[in-house]
Amino acid sequence: MNAVTQQEEMEMIEEVIEMMGSIPMFDKVASGQLRIIAAHMDIIQLHARGLLFSEGHNSDYMCFVVAGTLEVLKQSDNGKRVKVSTLSRGRSIGEMALLDTFPRSATVIAETECTLLTISRDSFDKILDRHPRAGISFLKSIARVLSLHLRRASGQLADAS
Repeated sequence: MNAVTQQEEMEMIEEVIEMMGSIPMFDKVASGQLRIIAAHMDIIQLHARGLLFSEGHNSDYMCFVVAGTLEVLKQSDNGKRVKVSTLSRGRSIGEMALLDTFPRSATVIAETECTLLTISRDSFDKILDRHPRAGISFLKSIARVLSLHLRRASGQLADAS
C-alpha cells in the first residue's frame, strides 16, 4: 500500500475545498474551518443506478452532491418504493447519520453518474473533539438543513390534509 505524501494530501484537501464551493451548506463557514472539515472528507464516484444506501440499513456517513443527481425513495405501506425527492448539485443527504445511530430512513440511488463528498460520523466526532469551532460551525449548518427539511415536510403534510 502506498503512503500518501503530505503534498498529495494538501492537493486532495484543495480539491475537496473547491468542490465544497458548490455546496450552500458551507457558504457561512470560515475558510480555516472549511479546511479542517475538508481534511476529513472523502470523494466518491457513483455510477448511474448505483446504490448509495438502503432504507432500514445502518450506516454512519452523510453525503454532498458535487455533480449528478440522486433519487430518494421511501418504502410505502403497500411495499412499493416511492420517489420522494431528487437531489442535485449542492444538496446533502444523510445528515441524521452523523447525529444518531438509527437505521437509514430512505433508499438513495444515483439517477446519473455522481461525484459526492462524504464524511463519516467518526470524522465528524473528531472535528468536534479536536476543532470545536469548526465542529460547531458544521453542526449549525447541519441543523439549518434539517430545520429546512422539517419545515418542508410539515408544509407537505399540511397540504396533503
